[in-house]
Amino acid sequence: MAALAWIAAGLCLLPILAVAIAALTGGFETVSGLAGTVLPRYARATATMVLIVATGTALIGTGTAWLVTMTRFPGRKVLEISLALPLAFPAYVLAYAYTDFLDHPGWVQSTLRDLTGWGPRDYWFPEIRSLPGAALMLVLVLYPYVYLLARAAFLQQSSTAYIAARTLGRGPWAAFFRVSLPIARPAIAGGVLLAVMETIADFGTVSYFNVQTFATGIYQSWFSFADRGAAAQLAMCLLIVALVLAGLERRQRRGQRHHGAGRRFEVMDPPTLATGQSLLAILFCAAPVVFGFLLPAGLLISMGWENLSLVITDRYLAFLQNSLILASVAALITVSAAVLLSFNSRLYPTPRNKAAIGVAGLGYAVPGGVIAVGLLVPFAAFDNALDAWMRATFDFSTGLLLTGSIWLLVIAYMVRFMAAALSAYDAGLSTINPNIDAVARTLGRNPATMLRGVHLPILRPSLMTAMLIVFVDVMKELPATLIMRPFNFDTLAVQAHRLAADERLAEAAIPSLVIGAVGLLPVVVLCWGLGRGDKTERDFVPEPQAAE
Repeated sequence: MAALAWIAAGLCLLPILAVAIAALTGGFETVSGLAGTVLPRYARATATMVLIVATGTALIGTGTAWLVTMTRFPGRKVLEISLALPLAFPAYVLAYAYTDFLDHPGWVQSTLRDLTGWGPRDYWFPEIRSLPGAALMLVLVLYPYVYLLARAAFLQQSSTAYIAARTLGRGPWAAFFRVSLPIARPAIAGGVLLAVMETIADFGTVSYFNVQTFATGIYQSWFSFADRGAAAQLAMCLLIVALVLAGLERRQRRGQRHHGAGRRFEVMDPPTLATGQSLLAILFCAAPVVFGFLLPAGLLISMGWENLSLVITDRYLAFLQNSLILASVAALITVSAAVLLSFNSRLYPTPRNKAAIGVAGLGYAVPGGVIAVGLLVPFAAFDNALDAWMRATFDFSTGLLLTGSIWLLVIAYMVRFMAAALSAYDAGLSTINPNIDAVARTLGRNPATMLRGVHLPILRPSLMTAMLIVFVDVMKELPATLIMRPFNFDTLAVQAHRLAADERLAEAAIPSLVIGAVGLLPVVVLCWGLGRGDKTERDFVPEPQAAE
């Protein structure tokens, strides 16, 4: 069991090592040429995207979380669940929907010209296919990261400090900025950093909007220039940034442990907003739901209505089957590896085993394109060496056994989403008292039977949640799938990207809708868990403290 856990950790570390070695040993001719032409543009565009997304997600996520958690206004119960719904859509799906809606031949500009009689050159309209447009798409789908973490932090806060600030003469806004916001800062920063890491890893949105970032540069170096060394060197630049952000996120996450509610937890009765304030709160909270979920979903349904018959064709059923096979196999393998890693670390909590979990969890910070490059380089070298040896020894060609296979793509998914599986599983594992393990061992259970007969039955909900999250993440994943998929093996995400790139947006709406519908599953699970946590916190009545 320990050996399997370390094999899983080694596979997660392999892409990082392979990218580093390939970047340092490859030629620098292509990158030297890029450094004087497009590399500064990649850096500026990536940095600008990060700045816009970080600011937008922080403002929307924190503001909405505070309003629905710490105040009362009409529609709050509906909005506190609805605010998580945009997480169901990948950003590139929103990009397809809004392009059809806001582009020059779209409904908005066509209606504007019909009403005013203007020609194409008589007015100015914001260009959706631009860097700000791509950043806006990412803000709309990534702010739920901040919202969910910030809301959980606000729910866990005792009102003691807030009430003390109010009694000392601070107004509601001053108490919020001076007390509540600093206490929730680690959670907010963690959500923003997660959104930023998703931003630097995004490929579908920026490539469709023709925004040149490091992610698109990796893909172009690999396919357009056929220079794997240059792709590895660009991937190394992006990897360094991602690992720095991952370190910051881990540091912020550790900081959350130092902001507990204190010995005395008091639940504050949230104030009811006045009519004007309620209207502003409703507008502020409803806007991201409308523009991040309701409007895109309606646009996609409208775009794809005439092509709904495509869903039942053999070609689209094959895309759906490929997506389901990849997602199911990847979810099963990833969660199984996460169980082995977590159980081995719990059974033998040595620094080495804890380090294995840390190494395995690095994948969430590594963009899919980087993982693809990091896996293809060593496995392609292995396939070529094996083929050359078989030809020389037995006069028989083995071809490419691993490169371009489904199994290598599944390994890429495992590396990318292992952290999500570990997080969901560990959340349940932490609720099992260590004494249960001791009792099982004294009753003669070995580690394997204890895992199978004790832990897994107790942790069935956590296992299902972990598998569901990985399943949906794989359904939405695009860059690694584009680079590593077997020949003539396309998924719904690849088909949507291909049709959108050919400007066939009405047809691209069909696979996009299916991806969004599947993405709703983990969002519903998250909202259900969040609702239970809200009820638990609000219904908690502390017991009287004994006199000392």
